[in-house]
Amino acid sequence: MKLNREKVNIIFTDDDIDDCNMFADALNEVGINHKLDLFHDGKDLLAYLNKEETKVPDILFLDLNMPFTNGLDSLKQIRSNKKYRDLTIAIYSTSSSEKDQEETFIAGANVYIRKPNEFSTLKRVLKEVLEINWQYYSSNLNKDTFFLTI
Repeated sequence: MKLNREKVNIIFTDDDIDDCNMFADALNEVGINHKLDLFHDGKDLLAYLNKEETKVPDILFLDLNMPFTNGLDSLKQIRSNKKYRDLTIAIYSTSSSEKDQEETFIAGANVYIRKPNEFSTLKRVLKEVLEINWQYYSSNLNKDTFFLTI
């Protein structure tokens, strides 16, 4: 990730307000200069991303279980848009289902993160994910590196 530049542009999409607040607080404590856009469902996220003037963010964190358009359907629609072909997408979910991991891997997610229960663990995960050089990481993407173990 481009951590030395002015701001890292991050989108976080999750229908759980508490998870959104915890994510934003952890991100603030990680100390990375960032701009965070929050969405609470896939429908609003896709409407935003489909606007011509929307700039490609540096990373998108995407929950799987959301109303209207779920995370997997959102992921597939995002990846079908060539504008977002190189966007780093992190699935951020409570699900530990191998089926969910497999489907999101096939649909083009870069990493699968199981939502941590502890604030300190979330900070550590965010720091790790935001420090990955995704250009090189993604070129060697395989199932062994897809699931981020905490």
